[in-house]
Amino acid sequence: MFLRVDGLTSGYAGSTVIRDVSFTLDRGATLGLLGRNGAGKTTLIMTLMGLVPPTAGTISLNGVPLAGRRPDQIARAGVALVPQGRRIWPTLTVAEHLTLAARRPGPLWTVDNMFDIFPVLKARWRQPAGRLSGGEQQMLAIARALLTNPALVLLDEPSEGLAPSLVDTMADTLAILTAGGVAVLLVEQDLHLAFQACERIAVLDKGTIAHRASTAEFRRDQDTAHRLLGV
Repeated sequence: MFLRVDGLTSGYAGSTVIRDVSFTLDRGATLGLLGRNGAGKTTLIMTLMGLVPPTAGTISLNGVPLAGRRPDQIARAGVALVPQGRRIWPTLTVAEHLTLAARRPGPLWTVDNMFDIFPVLKARWRQPAGRLSGGEQQMLAIARALLTNPALVLLDEPSEGLAPSLVDTMADTLAILTAGGVAVLLVEQDLHLAFQACERIAVLDKGTIAHRASTAEFRRDQDTAHRLLGV
């Protein structure tokens, strides 16, 4: 498996948030990570990115061990994060964001590619990111991540604050990523996006993976969805 996570445990200030989490993800595949608020989804993403240190378990990407490494080392190993809330720099222009992200050019994702996927970014090239709409900022956050030419993209609630029409655009964008061989781990509350974009679903409950299934199987199992997600 391309991404392998085994027995991962982490938390904050001596408090365990995720415990004994294990899963795998193939190159070019998508896994939707669902769960109620407080289930540990963001903590898992932050641990994979090295922003929260693990207290147990292993993480490997294409055979390279990542658990316990610094975020910059994990990024250079091929992992990119699109964080919840986008976290763009409001005073920097679109041009400055993308130029900084592309300072180590790769073979697949270029600024021109980003213009093909997100034409609005070309139109907003000289505009400060803080003046973009929420959807445009999300496009910028994804473009910024892709320009590092990652093998794995971690997306934390990318549909947050987006209009329904832009959620469909997000699903199309994720399909472009996986067609290019990028593996995607998607943390999402919007089931419409998760079901559109992901081949498989895993559900976190109280810090552990309580259920996993293909997306088609999960959609048919309404009792489990209601029990774990309240939907």
